[in-house]
Amino acid sequence: MTDTPRPTRTPTAIDAIADAYVQTSARLNPIAATAMGLPGYDHLMTDFSPAGHAAVAEAARAVLAELDGAEPVDDVDRVTLSAMRERIGLELELHAADEMLGMLNNIASPVQELRDVFDLMPTDTPEAWANIAARLEALPTAAAGVIDSLRLAASRGRVAARRQVDECVRQAEELAGSDSFFTGFVRGESVEKALAAADDAAALGSRLELGAAAARSAYGDIAAFLRDELAPLAPSEDAFGRERYQLWSRYFLGAAVDLEETYAWGLAELDRIIAEQEAVAAQIAGEGATIAQAIEVLDADPERRLGSTAELQAWMQRTADAAIDALDGVHFDIPGPLHTLECRIAPTSTGAIYYTGPSDDFSRPGRMWWSVPPGEDSSFTTWREKTTVYHEGVPGHHLQVAEAVYERATLNSWRRLACWVSGHGEGWALYAERLMAQLGFLDDPGDRLGMLDGQRMRAARVVFDIGVHLGLPCPDKWGGGTWDAAKALAFLQANVNMPEGFVRFEWMRYLGWGGQAPSYKIGQRLWEAARDEAQEGARARGEELDLKAFHARALSLGSVGLDTLREALT
Repeated sequence: MTDTPRPTRTPTAIDAIADAYVQTSARLNPIAATAMGLPGYDHLMTDFSPAGHAAVAEAARAVLAELDGAEPVDDVDRVTLSAMRERIGLELELHAADEMLGMLNNIASPVQELRDVFDLMPTDTPEAWANIAARLEALPTAAAGVIDSLRLAASRGRVAARRQVDECVRQAEELAGSDSFFTGFVRGESVEKALAAADDAAALGSRLELGAAAARSAYGDIAAFLRDELAPLAPSEDAFGRERYQLWSRYFLGAAVDLEETYAWGLAELDRIIAEQEAVAAQIAGEGATIAQAIEVLDADPERRLGSTAELQAWMQRTADAAIDALDGVHFDIPGPLHTLECRIAPTSTGAIYYTGPSDDFSRPGRMWWSVPPGEDSSFTTWREKTTVYHEGVPGHHLQVAEAVYERATLNSWRRLACWVSGHGEGWALYAERLMAQLGFLDDPGDRLGMLDGQRMRAARVVFDIGVHLGLPCPDKWGGGTWDAAKALAFLQANVNMPEGFVRFEWMRYLGWGGQAPSYKIGQRLWEAARDEAQEGARARGEELDLKAFHARALSLGSVGLDTLREALT
């Protein structure tokens, strides 16, 4: 187990500004504080009202003004200045465009945040459950704030597409119903254990039951508002249009890219990956075999099948632990606290697979979550998912995110805990999948086909997302004419080898969260370009790139915009 001593660094005035801004952000957004693992905020709920949004924007303007008067003393400060100005400046652009006020989609909006935060909260003590009770009690006020903000955004012409509104109605109704997550949450085994240790178990149990009822009622209010008031105002058009899309693309990448060039690259990358898949399919099922025939062979292999969520969870954990043990000290130096990665089955059933980072003190470890859709909980195939474990675990998100949290001696709390750029993070995770193939961890043809299967989906997302939201011409082989939602669904069904429920969830996600899905593959492209530039620089000096040192340097920066990353590495 590697625990290499980190260099010490005296905090600077810029670090003090960044640290203070994290505390301000935690106060204004307790949900984010919980995600960061900052103590003292778990009993509070974020204010999603127009006043709450205004307070966040005002704090952003204030910290940028402070930074304008600050002088960097070293390279760490210079990266902090670049990253904060880029991130916070873009957040203000989004506020000014009412994008934050009117945020609504099927995966990453306040409708989901109000519930998802409970997955991250401690549940092992009576005090933890008292915090949960307080947050449940605060949920109706937070829901009312969400409604007020969506109403104000609508009065200014910012309403999500009807498809997204309808999906959020469905989600809210589910959370308001008798089988709500909240009902089971306050009656689970961990509650019983905590109540047994509580001084006044009856009072706490009553608070939790009443809190769950309040949460269900709050989601009922959200569902009614969305269904009766917002849906009639919602446009049928899914496309964001160029102006909105360019803003969100910059936000998710931390870089400005030529969208038409990137779209053309996405088409070419998709063709290249399909050709690589066909070559691997021949290894699996014989010369001339199709990709579909190779998949049939793999799916029929009992050695590659898991028959329950319990088996899936155990396999995920074994695979993640083995990767950490194999990579540490050879390709990466992995600090001791990062050797703990918990693999869990999520309490939701959306189909998403995701990672949540450790708390600031690592008392809550990094976790990989698998949200299994209804009816799909009895058959999983390892050949598809080994690359997913590397993506979410090590050397993917867990190494990347938890490494930044660990860099306490160098990075301020904003750099370690608060900054997340999708193109940097998701791009690294895809880069990590390819890296594992290059290092020999996916030499099994089935596992390699699984990696390519995921890469194909990510390339298809570049084409889908830019094509639909910019209204670009659709190639004849994918339907011809101009891209729209119907062509995009057929395109996904042809290029994503996953159950229909997953494909439709992803289709809905891309339509409602423009610019996010392509950030994975575009981010990978920019990460690989940064590595290639470093390799060229090394060769110009008559050397070969020390890949282990390059990765250590890059990850030690934390998550920053991809333009900032490139500047820092060069």
